[in-house]
Amino acid sequence: MSNQLQGKVALITGASAGIGQACARALAGEGAHLALTARRRERLDQLKQEVEATGARTVTVTGDAREEATAVETVKAAIDAFGRIDILINNTGVGNYKNLVNTSAAEYDEMMDTNVRSTFLFTRHTVPVMLKQKSGTILMISSMAGVYGFGGEAVYCMTKFAQVGFAQALDRELRESGIKVGAICPGGVKTEFALGKGRTEQSVKASDMLDAGDVAGVVLMACKQSPKSRIIEVQMRTMAEGLA
Repeated sequence: MSNQLQGKVALITGASAGIGQACARALAGEGAHLALTARRRERLDQLKQEVEATGARTVTVTGDAREEATAVETVKAAIDAFGRIDILINNTGVGNYKNLVNTSAAEYDEMMDTNVRSTFLFTRHTVPVMLKQKSGTILMISSMAGVYGFGGEAVYCMTKFAQVGFAQALDRELRESGIKVGAICPGGVKTEFALGKGRTEQSVKASDMLDAGDVAGVVLMACKQSPKSRIIEVQMRTMAEGLA
């Protein structure tokens, strides 16, 4: 490892599993300190122990990313511990693969609040810190479902298109203040995501989907860009999949 992120501070939502967990390991491996949040305290504690064994300082906040109080508390914890936030990874997400007519209003609310509201809340409360620093990197973990529309995933696609649009708008809004904003758009990833909501453990295991580490590698690349360059959007697919 190059320790290229030595002393940098990364806030990661949905850090207890999957892509968020992989990002925590990757960024800590390059010297970053971490502020991690998720709903599962036991998993956060395990991850904290793991990454601190590599030398990374870590603070954790257990809470629901859909709640503003969680965003406020996590940002405060990062500032109290480290004095700054250099990287925000908006990773929290949920999927539910159903045709429109089979999707309830409650399922719509769950996807919108988890994928979009959480992204807004953590970005809204982190940006003032980055504006004071005149630097920072914000990444939305979106999806190829935020690039193409897929049948049977209309509401999920809606939320992921929203993240991409949010990133594009904030790039224009914040770039001149030294803040980089981008979207990472992977295809299917072998995680717990959407299990019981269109995916099964067996189907995920048997698939040719990306590994969480593949996505974390691209996140790491975006975080290691020189001050004069930024990653605006990355689309990811396995070699076994077409574009759409």
